[in-house]
Amino acid sequence: MTLSRPFLLFLLAGGTAALANILSRMLYSHWMPFTPAIIAAYLTGMVTAFVLTRWLVFSGSTRPLHHSAFYFGLVNLFAVAQTWLVSTLLAYHLLPWLGVDVLRLEIAHVVGVAVPVVSSYFGHKYLSFR
Repeated sequence: MTLSRPFLLFLLAGGTAALANILSRMLYSHWMPFTPAIIAAYLTGMVTAFVLTRWLVFSGSTRPLHHSAFYFGLVNLFAVAQTWLVSTLLAYHLLPWLGVDVLRLEIAHVVGVAVPVVSSYFGHKYLSFR
C-alpha cells in the first residue's frame, strides 16, 4: 500500500503541528493543570495545522478561507475530544495501572495527539478544504 502525496504532506504538516502542540503543553503546564494545558496546546497546534495544511496539502482548495476555517474548527472539535479522552484515560488510569510514572503525562499526550490523524485527514479533505 502506498500513501498518497497529499496524505504524506498532511502527516508532515500534522507532525509539525503536533510538535507545537506537545511542546506548548509542556510550557502551559507550568501555569495551568493538565486538562486546560491540553486544550490550550491543542489550540496552538490547531493554528499551526491550519496554516500548514492549507498551504502544503490543500493549496488548490476553492473554498473561501473563512469557510475553511469554520469547517477546520468543526473537524478539530471532534479531534480535540479524541485527544482529551485518550490523554486523560492514559494519564490517570491506564498508565498508573501499568505502573508507568516516568513521563506519564508526556506519553499520554503524545498518544492522544496521534489518535485523530486519520479522521482529521478525511474531515479536512471533504469538509475544510474541498
